[in-house]
Amino acid sequence: MPRRERVMRMSVEQPLWRALAAYRVLTMLYAIGLFATAYDGFTRPWLALSYYGVLSVWTLATLPRVSNAASCTRRFLAADLTIALTGILLTPVADAHERVADGGPTLPSIWTAGSVLAFAVKGGWRWAAFASTAVAAANLVERGSPARDTVHNVILVWVASIAIGYVVEVARASERTLARALEIEAATRERERLARDIHDSVLQVLAMVQRRGAVIGGEAAELGRLAGEQEVALRTLVAGGLVPVPRASEDTAEGAVVRVVEEPDDAAGPVDLRALLAPYAGARVSLAEPGAPVPLPPAAARELAAAVGAALDNVRRHAGEGARAWILVEDEPDEIVVTVRDDGPGIPEGRLAQAEGEGRLGVALSIRGRLRDLGGSAELSSVPGQGTEVELKVPKDAAQAWGKADKR
Repeated sequence: MPRRERVMRMSVEQPLWRALAAYRVLTMLYAIGLFATAYDGFTRPWLALSYYGVLSVWTLATLPRVSNAASCTRRFLAADLTIALTGILLTPVADAHERVADGGPTLPSIWTAGSVLAFAVKGGWRWAAFASTAVAAANLVERGSPARDTVHNVILVWVASIAIGYVVEVARASERTLARALEIEAATRERERLARDIHDSVLQVLAMVQRRGAVIGGEAAELGRLAGEQEVALRTLVAGGLVPVPRASEDTAEGAVVRVVEEPDDAAGPVDLRALLAPYAGARVSLAEPGAPVPLPPAAARELAAAVGAALDNVRRHAGEGARAWILVEDEPDEIVVTVRDDGPGIPEGRLAQAEGEGRLGVALSIRGRLRDLGGSAELSSVPGQGTEVELKVPKDAAQAWGKADKR
């Protein structure tokens, strides 16, 4: 029987909403109790009774609104704060002037803090600052002068609500970070499981096809070569997950492998150069790259990858199908260096100049021309019998500027 996993959604703020709901009910009862004990001192008790009736109905009817962030809408918060401010401003009308002057409680009393805390839990410290400032202004109007106890209470609510709002923002950021970490951990475990399964089945079959094809020869040797390239590409995918497995087709007229790779979207920001170079790796092409991403603007990354592809095409055409090639990617502080080296027979002295004179401009245009457009350079060195090395250098500042100009 397959194992079933249950995913539980965590919320660090949910306990705050439950506490807020309980706080609103308890402070409503507290405010009504204060009124009941001082009923004889009110000049207009009927006005206070009317307000407490509205406050009781509103508090109980809106409990679902303070159950979570989605239900606590801006419209509800505005109405809730309005009721709190109305109660504060009605206090001098309903209560005796002496009690107000002596620092007596307002009609909503500490229920007002619940309204401010709702702003804090919903929108963070900025929303809390707005709500607490409105309450502070209403309290100053109610007292008529900034008395010491009023200022003390105002500052207490203001600081507490902003602190709670800030804590909520930090908690939400931590929750998002934890969720992302759990997703990465789950994806890593799944990739390791797939890698084990693929190693036990597909990779072993591809390796066997490559060995048997080399032994049989003929068309089977070519099939073995393709199987070897796909084995390397698949190993790269399960090890790093950089790019999809490239779709390869055989061009029988030219005898070259054509790889189809989806180009990155220019609007998506910098791309990882390693992702564009990974498809070139194969049975006879080794790729050495940094462990961290090598970001470049999409257009610049494509041009540099195309120059590497042109260098590998020259290896296949001039060094022979049996030649091996190595790609080395170096991410320096100020520039990116990509080196393509092969173990072919090398280029005889004067051969490049002769090729340009004959109109064959592969190195001049496909490699040096691309790097020149990027603001970089391409250096080619070759020793007969010891292979050829092409060093491509792209300054990061020039690549950024070229990428912006290309977008325009």
